[in-house]
Amino acid sequence: MQKLKLQQKLLQKLSPQQIQLMRLLQVPTVMLEQRIKQEIEENPALEEDFGDTDDMENPYDMDDEPLSSLERDEDDADEGFENSSFEEFDLSDYLDEDDIPAYKLAANNTSADDEQKDVPFASGISFHDFLLTQLGMHKLSAREQIIATHIIGNLDDSGYLQREISSLVDDLAFNQNISTTSREVISLLKLIQEFEPPGIAARDLQECLLLQIRRKTPRSEAIDNATVILEKSFREFTRKHYYKIVRRHKFTDSQLRLAIDEILMLNPKPGNSIGETVRAEHHIVPDFYVSINDRSIELSLNSGNAPELKINRTYSEMLETMSDSKGKLDPRQKEAIFFVKQKLDSAKWFIDAIKQRQNTLLVTMRAIINYQKEYFLTGDETKLRPMILKDIAELVNLDISTVSRVANSKYAQTPYGTFLLKSFFSESMQNEAGEEISTREVKKIMQDCIESEDKINPVTDEELTNILKEKGYSVARRTVAKYREQLDIPVARLRKEL
Repeated sequence: MQKLKLQQKLLQKLSPQQIQLMRLLQVPTVMLEQRIKQEIEENPALEEDFGDTDDMENPYDMDDEPLSSLERDEDDADEGFENSSFEEFDLSDYLDEDDIPAYKLAANNTSADDEQKDVPFASGISFHDFLLTQLGMHKLSAREQIIATHIIGNLDDSGYLQREISSLVDDLAFNQNISTTSREVISLLKLIQEFEPPGIAARDLQECLLLQIRRKTPRSEAIDNATVILEKSFREFTRKHYYKIVRRHKFTDSQLRLAIDEILMLNPKPGNSIGETVRAEHHIVPDFYVSINDRSIELSLNSGNAPELKINRTYSEMLETMSDSKGKLDPRQKEAIFFVKQKLDSAKWFIDAIKQRQNTLLVTMRAIINYQKEYFLTGDETKLRPMILKDIAELVNLDISTVSRVANSKYAQTPYGTFLLKSFFSESMQNEAGEEISTREVKKIMQDCIESEDKINPVTDEELTNILKEKGYSVARRTVAKYREQLDIPVARLRKEL
């Protein structure tokens, strides 16, 4: 039975401009240039400014409130051509120079001192292609060629075959219409494992290391002992139970040490040795530059090689021409006017969003610097205060989600290194004196203790707990283990060295 009822709902609706600004806030500097060029390609009313405008001023007025341009009319942005009325907007709004000064139609992302740098990338052959080249040197039937090629195609970037042999048999039956057996697939897999680099096409780490150690020449006692360890005591080796290895194989300490040295020289990821020439190098490009000048902290924003933006003059002149014949426009001319209006609005919104992005980034980073002033002046991680997103959001009068977008993928270059903004945030805890301290301070003390430990007898979590307690930090052992894992430090047994 159908019923009609009246219901009130409170909904929050984001305008297209707000969505665009939120997306731009998430974009790091290294990707900003690409995003701007993409917008230039999609919007003909937007173009690069090569410095032709004489009265160009710096559009980044730091007195502007960040996100102030988001209070635009959403209905105007969502208006479609079919339901539009061309009498609802005045062409003079787009032609009056007083309303649209030249400096507001441009976004200056660089300064005169910035260098335009191109990062060259080396090109080469991938390790899959390298293996296929070696496969072509063997006399195989068409059927075997297809099976071997399928095996190579299933190797991951590290050179491992992570799939089960039975799954490969099923794939070949369904996708290639080839009925094969596990024995035939394994036979061709053994052939591929003889290719360069050694260790390729292994199904696990033990097999990878064994493939390499068995091909090492000339043979020596240390290599033979290393082979025995990998074949019969691999589990004990991975867990560093050296006393069990010595007891089982009757090795002396010297023999064990030489055998372990041979194993450590092997490559656990042989695929990387071939593919590294074609992988893009991931360089961290800082979004902010922080420098110290006479106990004063200076902040600057890195705009990268992002081009300067301005409104295309041709579109303004097009509207001016159409305005002369206002009142006697045919449907095609009205359609052209609406198209030009849409593109001009989109271009102005994008330029404004770029400016607001720069303002928001600077305001947020200044708040972080002021909050963590002692750290930025000294570089001592123990000086970091407990800080959460809410603390900065309250200081800059922005939403927590906006601060999160700024901190998530942005880097700051300081005199002490380049850090992710998110690393300046940390939880708080109390020491024995009742003072609020950052968990980063505790982690720093733990890291220093582990770096200075005796590697023959590394510090256990229980001993770290006692050390922290002596320094006035009452931390439970399970919390110490959690912090150690966050620092990506293995347990004491795995840090042990011979």
